[in-house]
Amino acid sequence: MADSSDTDYQSCANILPLTSSQASVRKKRKIRALIAYWIIGLCNNYGYVVMLTAANDIIEANTGESEEKSQVRDCTYMSTGIILLADILPGLTVKIVAPFIPFFVHVRVAVCVALACGGYLAVAFSNSLSISILGVVLTSFCSGFGEATYLQYSSFYDKDVVSTWSSGTGGAGVIGALSYTILQSLGMRTTLLIMLIIPVSMAISFWVILPNPSEEDIAQALEIQKIVNKEELKNPKQVIKKKILLIPGLMKYIVPFSLVYLFEYFINQGTFELIQFKDSSAISQQEQYRWLQVTYQVGVFLSRSSVNLFHIKQTWIMAVFQAINVVIFTTEVIYYYIPNFYIVIALTLWEGLLGGSSYVNTFYRISIEVPEENKQFSMAITTFGDSIGIALAGLIAIYAHNKICDLPIP
Repeated sequence: MADSSDTDYQSCANILPLTSSQASVRKKRKIRALIAYWIIGLCNNYGYVVMLTAANDIIEANTGESEEKSQVRDCTYMSTGIILLADILPGLTVKIVAPFIPFFVHVRVAVCVALACGGYLAVAFSNSLSISILGVVLTSFCSGFGEATYLQYSSFYDKDVVSTWSSGTGGAGVIGALSYTILQSLGMRTTLLIMLIIPVSMAISFWVILPNPSEEDIAQALEIQKIVNKEELKNPKQVIKKKILLIPGLMKYIVPFSLVYLFEYFINQGTFELIQFKDSSAISQQEQYRWLQVTYQVGVFLSRSSVNLFHIKQTWIMAVFQAINVVIFTTEVIYYYIPNFYIVIALTLWEGLLGGSSYVNTFYRISIEVPEENKQFSMAITTFGDSIGIALAGLIAIYAHNKICDLPIP
């Protein structure tokens, strides 16, 4: 016998049929929503990307000549994996908690804007590594809380906002990494102060550009929420149990997603620093790390913007290809067998394409495969999959970086 809540949900699925004039209004609202979600995605991930691109500079600005260096290779024992952990662990924590707390979207967005501003200011005016890391932590909280919030809120809009959100987060990679790399000539403090325009843009996009959900969407959402609220008021413990029981069924999305990000962030924070082409006439050694980050983000942007052109259902295949990349990059920093820096650039672009493709196809699959009443929670809880992979990558990268530093040069 069907559950009564399931029957109620089905009965509300076709509520308030659209007239032709309403369809026209809805189309305009959809365009505004798509634009707003692209900008919000960019702004939400921008600070996260900037902190990773600036990781080498943050460490160098806050460590002196006393910092222990390898006696064998040209590297220090303080890996940028430290910045990666500060940039991901707070976000991971909030992504796990956010799906279980009340969804007051306007309060959440205001908190995200404040956290982003605080993060930029803390790093800009820092005079110690601990203050800089605090700024990175604030930015991480903003990114993680924002991702969980905006993806949950996307269930009130057309499913295509997921693809524009993904494209925007990919754009954050390119624009964030490239803008920092270019503006860095002005100094890190000036660069970060200029970037305060990003949280302001996030606020404008959410409260001005993004339309309120249409009456039809609100009506449907309210009906669904009434069903959820009845269940929560009747037995809140049972609701939490129900959400937890959904998680095993989401593992087919979460596990490949986590592995892709574990592999690629190990590459980015465990090997990029150690890839040094001293005879590269076009790019100095100091600039190579930043340009590898830019190239990676270009790949992410291109693939995150691809879901409207084609879909990849077998998301596990990206994890396999990314594992192969780990082998290539790790053996390169040990044996230095790749003859040209631009070959590494090409491999890095491929790495970014795999990462972005995994992200957008995972969430797109959820948007079309998961039942409507479970979609908000499924979107939110899956966001911690990449964070777990990235956090593990940071820990492994610190250990691997130091071990490679001690290896003899072939």
